[in-house]
Amino acid sequence: MPATLKTRVLLADGHAVMRRGLRLVLEAEPDIEVVAEADDGAQAVSKALEDDVHVAILDTMPQMTGLQAARELARRAPEVKILLLSVHENEQFFFEAVKAGASGYVLKSVADRDLAEACRAVMRGERTGGGGGIA
Repeated sequence: MPATLKTRVLLADGHAVMRRGLRLVLEAEPDIEVVAEADDGAQAVSKALEDDVHVAILDTMPQMTGLQAARELARRAPEVKILLLSVHENEQFFFEAVKAGASGYVLKSVADRDLAEACRAVMRGERTGGGGGIA
């Protein structure tokens, strides 16, 4: 039986506790592997470029926001799928995320429930918004 390809994820959030929690949620999934973490946007871009990352999950961070990091990654590594974490529950944020190069966003309030499926959705080429569902 061939080995299952795991989705390789970069977690970027300015709060270590949030990263740890998200790592636990994602690594409980058999098809997802967290391969890198960053605590600021510039570090996120750098790690996404040097590591073999399939999905970059970005939150608001110091030095470079998630939206700024998304724009940079979309320009420099268009093959990397981008998900933004947000507390913003509105369509405008979704459109800003897509405009910046993200495949979508997941609300922090439901990330424990919906983040893994959002990763799978963007790997299938779908856009996600809000709770991880298709927008």
